[in-house]
Amino acid sequence: MSGPAVGIMGLAVLLILFTFRLPVAFAMALVGTVGFSYLASTGAAFSMVALEIYNAFSNYFYASAIMFIWMGFVAYHVGISRNLYTAAHTLVGRLRGGLAMTTVAACAMFGAICGSTLATTAAMGAVALPEMERYHYDAALATGTVATGGILGTMIPPSIPLIVYGIFTEQSIGELFIGVIVPGLMLMILCMATIYLLTLYNPKIGPPGTRTSFKEKVAALLAGGTGETIIVFAIVLGGLFAGLFTPTEAGAVGTASILLVGLVRRKLTWQSFFASLADAAKTSAMVFLLVVGAEIFGTFMAASRIPSALTSWASALPLPSALIICLIFLFQMILGCFMDGIAVLLLSLPIVFPAVVALGYDPIWLGAMMVLVAGLGMITPPVGLNAYIVFGMVKNIPLPTIFKGILPFIVTIVVCIALFIAFPNIALFLPSLMK
Repeated sequence: MSGPAVGIMGLAVLLILFTFRLPVAFAMALVGTVGFSYLASTGAAFSMVALEIYNAFSNYFYASAIMFIWMGFVAYHVGISRNLYTAAHTLVGRLRGGLAMTTVAACAMFGAICGSTLATTAAMGAVALPEMERYHYDAALATGTVATGGILGTMIPPSIPLIVYGIFTEQSIGELFIGVIVPGLMLMILCMATIYLLTLYNPKIGPPGTRTSFKEKVAALLAGGTGETIIVFAIVLGGLFAGLFTPTEAGAVGTASILLVGLVRRKLTWQSFFASLADAAKTSAMVFLLVVGAEIFGTFMAASRIPSALTSWASALPLPSALIICLIFLFQMILGCFMDGIAVLLLSLPIVFPAVVALGYDPIWLGAMMVLVAGLGMITPPVGLNAYIVFGMVKNIPLPTIFKGILPFIVTIVVCIALFIAFPNIALFLPSLMK
């Protein structure tokens, strides 16, 4: 049996394992190990698994991921995520679908001090989902908004996938962070517009919240953690841009800044401190398992030659470069249906990066695009890790309902991708000012 045929069979088996509710990380690791064993040998497969586990747990980069995850949970436990949600609610909560819009805006603000889509989804979901349930929001809209809003955790710098991209492609992380700001804000606005249109068509799914006065808006913004968010954002991004510290040190500095905010506000207690450590440890362990599983499955996919065959075929087509780019990202989105976003990024970069740069596209633009496409994979069925995080937080809402709420936002993100392809300066304008 040929490699691509084995790869397709592996994808089918993976889908079957998902239907039996086998954890995503274990399913990917199992299929990857068995599939690689078939293509190579059992000994080679076990050696590959051992190597991937060692690489994942010994890679210095993942220390920065852990620090950014912990920074997000410290912000949550000292009340910043709730305060950001309250501040955003005072601005748009009175509108139809306002609580859902609030969730998107708060995810963007929380992403500025987090860098992880998983941590953003978990932290904001814990705050937003009970509020939307209290106001009788449609379950699909509420859960779909939280899962999609989590993507802004990586589209607003600092961004863990962008750090991966920058290290792998040897691009300036500072320029990458600057370049993703406008695309991230644009995605936030488009998601809020989608919510507005959905509630305009069916007002019952997102009833308006209570009105607030101008004085209340100002008070909530001043007390809502917005100022601290801007300061931490400036410290992390400015320090990286100026070369004052590495990505790992940036995560440590950001975490220390949030801890200081908690101490100054007298919100940080021993209980909240240890709770943030426990949550960060659990999430980091989950991320590590997903990374290991995705790396094993990604190695199997690479050995089956499916990604390289699809991308090489697309690159060789006698078509306009923009259309070839669309086909490459389409294949990435298909891979994102079965794999973690970072795994898709790591798997496709060795093939996609040289091909896209050869077509004349800027590496900074490509970084923003690939993170957005990877984010799309985080909400796309059947894996959709953000959807599974939300599912774990609301046991009474079935997974198909969550994916139903995500579908309109998938269309929104596809439109966003099309705009970035048509107008690359959306991501290149700010970095060009730095040169």
